[in-house]
Amino acid sequence: MTAQDTATLQKALKLRKRMKKKKHEFLRQESWRYKRLHENWRRPRGIDNKMRRKIKGWPPTVSVGYRGPKAARGLHPSGYKDVLTYNVAELEKINPKTQAIRIAHTVGKRKRARILVEARKKKIKILNFKEVREVTREEEELVEEEKPEEKEEEKKAPKRDKTKHKQKTTKKRRRRTEKR
Repeated sequence: MTAQDTATLQKALKLRKRMKKKKHEFLRQESWRYKRLHENWRRPRGIDNKMRRKIKGWPPTVSVGYRGPKAARGLHPSGYKDVLTYNVAELEKINPKTQAIRIAHTVGKRKRARILVEARKKKIKILNFKEVREVTREEEELVEEEKPEEKEEEKKAPKRDKTKHKQKTTKKRRRRTEKR
């Protein structure tokens, strides 16, 4: 990609982000009225349908005008094209300048580790990978030391008087039985 292409791409991504803020949350017709209807979008149909006819006061419907810029369509917010990967062989087809991988959730630990190693060698960006920080023994000891202090603070807190609560509930029961 040339510098001009990356500049236009970044501009399109910013525009898409700005447009998304203004876009409405499209609701299914009368989903706010009936509990049995979910809010997920369904196109309104019917000859007298107010939403389909775009009557004033009814929520907006999905239309072409809300679409994002063509250059940014199908791209991850980072600007890379998202490619789902299941094994190491699929990494050979990936262009590290324009594409980034997302490791499928069905991939196991062993194969995931191999994919990570190969992707780092080829400098491919991985979208669904978080660095796991190793916890040292010293940090574990610090965490264990903090726990007893919390328990002591809980002991110092005033406890609720249970006898008053019991007296109130028995009075309520008496009133109920007297009414019957």
